[in-house]
Amino acid sequence: MSGPYAVMWSGGKDCALALDRARQAGLDIQRLVNFHDPTTGRVRFHGTRLAMLEVQASAAGLDLLKVPTTWAEMDQRLQDVLRRIRAEGFAGIIFGNIHLADVRAWYEERVRAAGLKHVEPIWGEAPNALLEEFVSKGGLAVVTCVDRTRLAPSWLGRIIDDEFRADIGATTCDPCGENGEYHSFVFAGPLFTAPVGWIPGVRFGEGSFLQLDIRSPAKSSTPVL
Repeated sequence: MSGPYAVMWSGGKDCALALDRARQAGLDIQRLVNFHDPTTGRVRFHGTRLAMLEVQASAAGLDLLKVPTTWAEMDQRLQDVLRRIRAEGFAGIIFGNIHLADVRAWYEERVRAAGLKHVEPIWGEAPNALLEEFVSKGGLAVVTCVDRTRLAPSWLGRIIDDEFRADIGATTCDPCGENGEYHSFVFAGPLFTAPVGWIPGVRFGEGSFLQLDIRSPAKSSTPVL
């Protein structure tokens, strides 16, 4: 099946690395697809504003499809989107899963049922090696969410770089945060024509998660949730 590909996009480092791998493999990437909380207008768990994903998409030269959905509606909304992009001529969707087999299976079943290719460029690889690859290629990301039952609040707002890689490797956490230990926002790397500007805002909590509000430096200096 020929045609362009879309990427399931959270704004974090894993989907960014998967996108880079797919491009290196010669796939034609044309769209980012994001599902988010309709009440907050943020990426779930990551806590990232949609406006920041729009800046990422612009810097990457890609279209961004923003899909608001509740958890209860997620299955139907996903199937609607899959049918839509298949009708538009897309060949498949790229994911940044690493080793959560149940998550991969849930998406793969629906993607294939829609007649699309399901592509997992970083699946099954060692998380520490993937993190090293992301950083070595010039990738930079900021930690926007930590699970306080697994990581101390001091990890929030840290830049994912060589120092971060060494420090996270010394913990018992998955180096890529694949078990939900942390989430991130990519602001530099081979995907972008120029780094994505951002400034830190307030910290806020959601259950066991502590999140950092990040926003464009061109916006007002007053943090707003």
